Amino acid sequence: KGKIIAAICHAGWMLASADIIKGKHVTSYVAIKDDMIHAGALWEDSELVKDGNLITSRKPEDLPAFCRTIIQALEEQS
Repeated sequence: KGKIIAAICHAGWMLASADIIKGKHVTSYVAIKDDMIHAGALWEDSELVKDGNLITSRKPEDLPAFCRTIIQALEEQS
């Protein structure tokens, strides 16, 4: 439906379980990197990765960039 989807840290597991990351560029906490890759994601070790309406970050230290990007995406949708 084109809605914004955002996940940080271990929340990437929900994306993998929902089967929505195949072929998508994402990041997550490094401990679940292999799970993300096995779910078909194109994983990278970056503070923030935005692929269309999908926004992901690695850890709590990345929250400033994560929150800014979510706010910007919401503003663009309204």
